[in-house]
Amino acid sequence: MAGTIIPRSLTVEKLATRFAEPIRIAGYVFEAMPSIVARIGEAGWTGRGEAAGVYYLGDDQQHMLDTIEQVRTQVESRLSRAELQHLLPPCGARNALDCALWELDSLLSGVPVWRLANVPNPKPLVTVFTLSSDDPAVLADKIEGLSFARSIKLKLEGEPEIDRERIAVVRRARPDAWLGVDANQGFEAADLEQLARAARDHGVSLIEQPLKRGEEAALEGWRPGVPVAADESILDLTELHERARYFDVVNIKLDKCGGLTEALEMAHSARRLGKKLMVGNMAGSALAMAPGFVLAQLCDFVDLDGPYGHADRSVADQIYRDGMIFVPGGMWGAD
Repeated sequence: MAGTIIPRSLTVEKLATRFAEPIRIAGYVFEAMPSIVARIGEAGWTGRGEAAGVYYLGDDQQHMLDTIEQVRTQVESRLSRAELQHLLPPCGARNALDCALWELDSLLSGVPVWRLANVPNPKPLVTVFTLSSDDPAVLADKIEGLSFARSIKLKLEGEPEIDRERIAVVRRARPDAWLGVDANQGFEAADLEQLARAARDHGVSLIEQPLKRGEEAALEGWRPGVPVAADESILDLTELHERARYFDVVNIKLDKCGGLTEALEMAHSARRLGKKLMVGNMAGSALAMAPGFVLAQLCDFVDLDGPYGHADRSVADQIYRDGMIFVPGGMWGAD
């Protein structure tokens, strides 16, 4: 009937991608990354978005599924990306839906996502490859498997002496590589100077999230001689404005801020505040990396190695080469 609006379709599925080996960070060990994939269909096209949520906020797979069901009617009634920002707060569910809408808009218009997002034409970028916070002896063996990596991120545990050994082992094996360390909230304020000395002594280029979320004020006046990045401390645009003063670098993750739409706003706002940018990931598949790769074109540091750590690396082998990542046109959105 004339004037009838055909609703969009919305389907959601669970994924449980297993890692090739457990990933160890301060306080956690992950053997798999449960995630969801939202698919929004219209006029024969389907947009996809993958999200893993934010594990330390209880934003898990079931929470994401439940949240999407709460807004199913609005999504199927042709909700826009702008409207979605007001309908849901930053969370994994919004990320999945937002990214699905970006791809759908790209396919319907025939315009690549990067052009819709007004970012430079994507080029291959150096990405970090991550080492878990294993015992130093184990790291000595694992580092051999990253001979191709130009940039390495080493997870720390918040154990100053052992962490110093971890850093030393990696640096001895790879004196040529860019090296960053990620504490994942593991350190106490009293141990910051030991961390700073270890970082300076071994040529570390970035210290990420040394203290617990909520303890940012302890970083006031700390000058380790190495740039300090926020991860867990800054989730979204609001927290960026509240807490950016404590950090030199902001690690933007789409699961934290609720999608590419807010991530782009955060990137531009962080630049205006004089901060450097990093794009991170929650160890999802290549589908999760694709929108992050669009954002990465605006960033100083890129951490999009998630699929490389999966047990099944068949798709990963298509996007990583010579220590770099490139998500080709057509893998997500219009070519």
